[in-house]
Amino acid sequence: MRLVPTAPGFWMTVLGVCIAALSPLLGFLIGTMSGRPDGEVILDPLYWGLFGGVVIGGIGVLLAVLGGVRLWRGRRAAEADAAAETAA
Repeated sequence: MRLVPTAPGFWMTVLGVCIAALSPLLGFLIGTMSGRPDGEVILDPLYWGLFGGVVIGGIGVLLAVLGGVRLWRGRRAAEADAAAETAA
């Protein structure tokens, strides 16, 4: 059995989707675990955790989009190479 390498950008896309899906949930979890402060505060830690999770999730979306662009460009380059081989 021969292993076939994945297309460039595949793992970046998978990693970006996983980060984008899980980071808001983990941010909410971290904010909930930190608890409510004793004094009067403007924003609870719950909001800070969720905000951090959403920011990191946005970075994950950016990573997924960049991976998708690499996948698309790699596929187009492979199709162009195949067309050049058949023409020659």
